[in-house]
Amino acid sequence: MAIVVGLGNPGEKYRGTRHNVGFWVLDRLAERSRVAFRAEGELRKYAWFAQTRLSGTGVVLAKPRTYMNRSGRAVSALCRTYSFEPEELLIVHDDADLEIGRLRIRKGGGAGGHNGVRSLIEVLGNSDFTRIRVGVRGPERDDEELADYVLSDFSKEDRAVVEQVCDVAADAVVTVLEEGVTAAMNRYNGMRIAGSNSAELSEG
Repeated sequence: MAIVVGLGNPGEKYRGTRHNVGFWVLDRLAERSRVAFRAEGELRKYAWFAQTRLSGTGVVLAKPRTYMNRSGRAVSALCRTYSFEPEELLIVHDDADLEIGRLRIRKGGGAGGHNGVRSLIEVLGNSDFTRIRVGVRGPERDDEELADYVLSDFSKEDRAVVEQVCDVAADAVVTVLEEGVTAAMNRYNGMRIAGSNSAELSEG
């Protein structure tokens, strides 16, 4: 079994923000599997979750019900419930340093200024989990405070591209499960979505 966690903030006002693209990717995976997220039992206050199979692998899909800077508490509860070690986790989250249209996959590393990832590292005491980072930096990103920027909505044009990237990120999750992190890195880290009118992936 695997645990795939998408990071984001709960609540309607955050639904369309840059910080919530991790939730968007998990929603796509749930839709493809025709399963619904629920909050019940011991995990009720920590996460929405759904169990399914992706390419023959049993998977728990989870979205924390805590706010982003307390994501570690939710993920720690998931690890306890399902007897998982941190290095077995696959985390999907936004990256404000990565331009819209791109993904980056890696295992381990620091928080990179991301409060959700920082919380995971602090609470789990381990940074060796796999991350799929979804670029949310638009051309207007300048000196705006990071906290304000990641809680802002996308422009219509950027939203169209990010929607496509989230579909590709869902594919990348399956690739990690099927073929491993290295294969997924080789396939997706050099690609980008070319524009809002095309879902074609291009090298560069």
